[in-house]
Amino acid sequence: MERVIAMNRQIPRIGAAIVCVTVFLFAVCLIVDFSFGSYLVCMLLPLGYIMTAAGFQHEADDDRKVAANVGLVLSAVYATLILLVYFAQNTSVRLDGLGDAALRVLDFKRGGLIFNYDLLGYGMMALSTFFIGLSVRVENRADRWLKRLLTLHGLFYISCFILPMTGMFRGMADGGTSRGGSIALVIWCAYFLPVGVLAWRHFGPDNHPKGD
Repeated sequence: MERVIAMNRQIPRIGAAIVCVTVFLFAVCLIVDFSFGSYLVCMLLPLGYIMTAAGFQHEADDDRKVAANVGLVLSAVYATLILLVYFAQNTSVRLDGLGDAALRVLDFKRGGLIFNYDLLGYGMMALSTFFIGLSVRVENRADRWLKRLLTLHGLFYISCFILPMTGMFRGMADGGTSRGGSIALVIWCAYFLPVGVLAWRHFGPDNHPKGD
């Protein structure tokens, strides 16, 4: 029984560590403009996030279980969209010598369908963090901050869902890249990195006085 309890803490803690490492590396790749690296770590981030979300879902009190379940399901939707987006970038887009018409649809940097799916994916992640935040069991001040950061992160869903419908990214269609977009993503990394750190601390052995 103790081994099962320990695993229920260790797996989400490992997931939180993966979130920390991948978010940090993502920021570094953005700063040095290393697209392959940024796409690769973005395929690892969802796996760590799902592991972390599952931990929160497991420990959620009964009166908050529905919120935790919704957050976990949405994390899987996020992971599916993001893995499809970035696996395509590091395989078909990078290796297959696609024509311009195909690149307009599949190349992330061209602001087409795949880029819109990427925003939708991170919108699902934001919605997932909102529901996970509602379910977090608060044991101390650090947990309180974690709960706030997760819940407030849900606001990103609105922009991720609406902005692609406004056509504001159509200027990327000719292959132009926006440094402003990279800066915005680095700022996002600075916001989300503390979430990973606080989640890692939350699932530590000293933060579960109730024993589950």
